[in-house]
Amino acid sequence: MFRHHGKTRTLSHNKKIASLLSFVAGLVNVAGFLSVQRLTTNVTGHFAFFVDEVFKLHFANSLTYFLYILFFFLGSFVSNLLVEIISRKNERYIYIIPTIIETAILIFVAIFGQSLILNNPNLIAFTLLFAMGLQNSLVTRISDAIVRTTHLTGLFTDLGIELSQLFFYKIKEQKDKLISTIKLRLRIIAFFFIGGIIGGVFYPYLELYILLLPALALIVGLYYDYVKFKLLSWKRKHVNNETLY
Repeated sequence: MFRHHGKTRTLSHNKKIASLLSFVAGLVNVAGFLSVQRLTTNVTGHFAFFVDEVFKLHFANSLTYFLYILFFFLGSFVSNLLVEIISRKNERYIYIIPTIIETAILIFVAIFGQSLILNNPNLIAFTLLFAMGLQNSLVTRISDAIVRTTHLTGLFTDLGIELSQLFFYKIKEQKDKLISTIKLRLRIIAFFFIGGIIGGVFYPYLELYILLLPALALIVGLYYDYVKFKLLSWKRKHVNNETLY
């Protein structure tokens, strides 16, 4: 699900990565909010607060909200920059490296987060927003903008449009394709909520250590992708050898 892109990418690949990354985003969203009372998976609300603080002439506070927006942007920028650089050397790893970086960030916040809450809570928000910007750019690029996982506003907008289109699509092929897209949107929303619920239930017991769970989920996803790729490579090689003989 991380290796396939372009014409080789299928709906099945998008379903898998949508489930994994929306679960991660939902859990990070709740854990980030419960720890520092800040949204850590999108910047829409931060932009509104930024403008409000500017008009109130509270420039120190407005700078903080600007930095929230900036770190999300930087995550997206760095993610795509890495994809472009790595694609020129080895396309096999273009989406794996950003995922490893996101995993490392989540592990860092999980381990050092409690100390940061006391000394520099904004650093947690900056770091998680960077990680989610990185993830959002990654999944947007890998799925050709079909999948987005870090916030739900656009998803519910798309879902509303597509559900209304069901009343007008008459051709079976078009309707089947639309239904598949609707199911994908619902899957993303469902796994975002599952991640959020798990984060809300276990945060009082584990605090920011709960972020080890989405980090583990990413590691498992990468390992699954690696094993499946090796298995497919072995099968292709085995079939080609049989054909030769």
